[in-house]
Amino acid sequence: MGKEKIAVALAVQAKVPVILWGDPGTGKTSFIISLGEQLGIPVETVIASIREPSDFSGLPIIVNGEAKMAPPAWAKRLAEAGEGLLFLDEISTAPPAVQAALLRVVLDRVVGDLKLPDGIAVVAAANPPQQAAYGWDLTPALANRFCHIDWKPNASEWVEDFVIDFKKEKENIPLLPKDWKKGLAKTKNLIAAFIHARPQLLHQLPKEESYAGRAWASRRSWEMTAYLMTASDAAGADEDVKIILTAGCIGEGTAIEFLAWVKDLDLPNPEDLLKNPASFKLPTRGDKAYAVLAGVAQAVVEKPTKERWLAAWEILGEAAKQGGRDIAAGAIRILITARQKDFPLPTKQIQEFVTLLKTAGLI
Repeated sequence: MGKEKIAVALAVQAKVPVILWGDPGTGKTSFIISLGEQLGIPVETVIASIREPSDFSGLPIIVNGEAKMAPPAWAKRLAEAGEGLLFLDEISTAPPAVQAALLRVVLDRVVGDLKLPDGIAVVAAANPPQQAAYGWDLTPALANRFCHIDWKPNASEWVEDFVIDFKKEKENIPLLPKDWKKGLAKTKNLIAAFIHARPQLLHQLPKEESYAGRAWASRRSWEMTAYLMTASDAAGADEDVKIILTAGCIGEGTAIEFLAWVKDLDLPNPEDLLKNPASFKLPTRGDKAYAVLAGVAQAVVEKPTKERWLAAWEILGEAAKQGGRDIAAGAIRILITARQKDFPLPTKQIQEFVTLLKTAGLI
């Protein structure tokens, strides 16, 4: 199964909106319909190019003397199903007014006055504007709500399907385990550490209109990156799939820098540090120090015991002694969420951070 197909399958299961960019006739629509069948969910196909804004924002009607925005039939069917896939085809030929109406649909799953269930995934397909009749660049606001994947035809795969009239057995779609989100906090900590080191990469709206209609870094797209990286790890996806999904959210250049940074970190195991807090040595790199301390705090959040709670505080105290008080402060905000009623505040270590904790209202 191709890397792009795996990436799309993971994005759909993680409920991160994804858009496929590819030439006409490359099988985007047939794959999405097949994917819905293999996941056992209904697919509602809506041709964006022939729709009006009211098809997404709702038609005004009067109900009991009040104006309501009635959703279209396809939205009602998805809501009744509880889970499914909304496929927005030919979205690059939708005019700006229709794109504006799609903003809430894609991000919030809201159609008119109807909130679609959390089990609804959104996928769009687009031809490059220069190849589409009356094509438009996506507005930056809409583009930044998608993970962008370049859909490339695979000749070998097509030949295999062609000679048997496309009647081969179903492909093995990678399925996410039910607890796939358990690694989300760890991924978010990594991203936070990266942005701590590269704050200029938090938000990068391209100045050129055509680039602004594709993937670029923002608070929203970094959030999507966290979900898709976590999904990739949970599914055991390889590095190529991670690159496709990460670049599809924050842009290729930023994604390459981020993934190289993660690979270069070589972080110690938080569990080893919690077993022997006195062994902690503050890394000289600020970004690495933040990632290590945040990882320790998150490990306690995921498995809170009194012993682990006190060990984490000992590590933070060591960090403060070694000149990392400000860096440790960020980890404290994570650690404090793990506190149970019978967890004591360690008097010795708390003195290093008492002013911060009082200011934040944590004590």
